[in-house]
Amino acid sequence: MMKVICENKGVSFEYFIEDTIEAGISLDGGEVKSIRRGNVSLKDSFCSVYKGSMFIKNMHIAVYEMAGAYNVRESKRDRRLLLHKREINKLKEKIAEKGYTVVPLKLYFSGSLIKMQLGVCKGKHTYDKKQSLKDKDVERATLRELKNY
Repeated sequence: MMKVICENKGVSFEYFIEDTIEAGISLDGGEVKSIRRGNVSLKDSFCSVYKGSMFIKNMHIAVYEMAGAYNVRESKRDRRLLLHKREINKLKEKIAEKGYTVVPLKLYFSGSLIKMQLGVCKGKHTYDKKQSLKDKDVERATLRELKNY
């Protein structure tokens, strides 16, 4: 069973999602408790490879106020993602291509573990974004007409 904690809703508007991959995430005890409370945001976060490991940057996890003095960290620190070497190498090759990036799509519980779904994405141009807004408007209008029919 999968319980979604947080979703990055803006990704589908900003990027074309071409591939997804599941990754574990290395966290502190206080961060886990903060995530269980839902005090987490994936907005503006992205992934990068550094020294053979994949890290998530700009992910905000609120500092857990009940944690001790030794457990206090900054809320937007870089966190290591737990992936196999071959997965990291595959993502690294994709990132090297022009226009591609790895973005977190959602954070969820898989049993008692906290997992993250990553998307290999290609950036949209302005005209693509306008087209997706038009499509959304048309879909909304058709649903409204069907409801009134």
